[in-house]
Amino acid sequence: MSDKSDTQNRGPAEPKPQEAGADADVAFSRRVPTGDSLPRDICDRCGFIHYVNPKIVVGSVVTHDGKFMLCRRAIEPRRGFWTLPAGFMEQGETTEEGARREAMEEANADIVLRDLLAIYNIPRIAQVQIMYRAELKFPSFSAGEESLEVALFEWDEIPWEELAFPSVYWALTQFRSVMDKPFIAPFTNPEGETDNLFPKRPAPGV
Repeated sequence: MSDKSDTQNRGPAEPKPQEAGADADVAFSRRVPTGDSLPRDICDRCGFIHYVNPKIVVGSVVTHDGKFMLCRRAIEPRRGFWTLPAGFMEQGETTEEGARREAMEEANADIVLRDLLAIYNIPRIAQVQIMYRAELKFPSFSAGEESLEVALFEWDEIPWEELAFPSVYWALTQFRSVMDKPFIAPFTNPEGETDNLFPKRPAPGV
């Protein structure tokens, strides 16, 4: 999310409300809890175990009249590079709801989900990415707060050298391979790929 706070013409900062437990006497050390097999951060005072789990990202490959919708990122990481409408799930929502919300937030686009395209494992950054096949419900879109611009691209016009992440490449090329199929089995990472390197750019028309 972009920081829109205005720091000009302000007086002294007001003290922030103290968070619950802020004055607690805590000290964490990393060790394997009883009955576990992995090291965790454990409070040496109360025994609280801080579990860190992978984040879930949801998004979609959105098409309209055979063109692909991409958003140019207005935030880091990879600001200025092109991506698919996707982002972290929120509490209390389904993956489908999250994918639709992300399309609205990043591209002001109302989309219709077709089916599940892929589930990608990105252990390097502790993410699981769930991507859908989708279409624009209405031919209307514009840049949201996290996008510099949004555009529809013919396949041969996609800015392959300016894609933000390898998983964007995977989703586009895997979608293309099943574009005309009414039903598909979901994809996963290309063999041997864990989001470290971009594959070679596809040949025009492929």
